[in-house]
Amino acid sequence: MTDPTQSRLDVPLLVVDGANVVGSVPDGWWRDRRGAAERLRDRLAPLASPGLDALPGPLAIVLVVEGRARGIESIPDVTVVEAPASGDDTIVEVVGRHPDRRRVVVTADRELRARVTALGAETLGPSSIPR
Repeated sequence: MTDPTQSRLDVPLLVVDGANVVGSVPDGWWRDRRGAAERLRDRLAPLASPGLDALPGPLAIVLVVEGRARGIESIPDVTVVEAPASGDDTIVEVVGRHPDRRRVVVTADRELRARVTALGAETLGPSSIPR
């Protein structure tokens, strides 16, 4: 598995706010946060090649997890990054490390959207990830 932070600059970096996307659907995720994050990771993997409706592939996908969702493994096509504290701060760090490539952050968090767009990233809402 390759680290998307080392992949080609012409491949967009899709950074997913795991807590925000999981929390956008009230399906009982709070009973098993780690399992919910794993299911999201597994839904993201098939998107690496074709991409999203709003963002054609191929994509380098990073899923940022925090809190009780930590401890899940990366899989081919999805790199999992564990936030040591704030997931938002980790997402901003990931976006900031790649100023020369297209970066798209999936979140509904308004403050996070403002922080990453200030760095030149684009944003999409959680509904952009197919269920």
